[in-house]
Amino acid sequence: MTELLEFLVKALVEDPDAVEVEELEEDGDLVYEISVADGDLGRVIGKGGRVANAIRTIAKAAAVRIDRRVIVDILD
Repeated sequence: MTELLEFLVKALVEDPDAVEVEELEEDGDLVYEISVADGDLGRVIGKGGRVANAIRTIAKAAAVRIDRRVIVDILD
């Protein structure tokens, strides 16, 4: 899952080397925290949060295979 999120986010940003995805576990849920360069934050969130919601939807669809609840946070 971490590799999937890194792949998606790196394709969107201008500085792919600054992309970091950290996996945490909270209350049985997998939490993925995505951090990007300051100038790329808008690209990852998108207008009205559309890109961020699309990333979350893809992550939730992939989580069905591992039968876990997934939360994706984009850190600023």
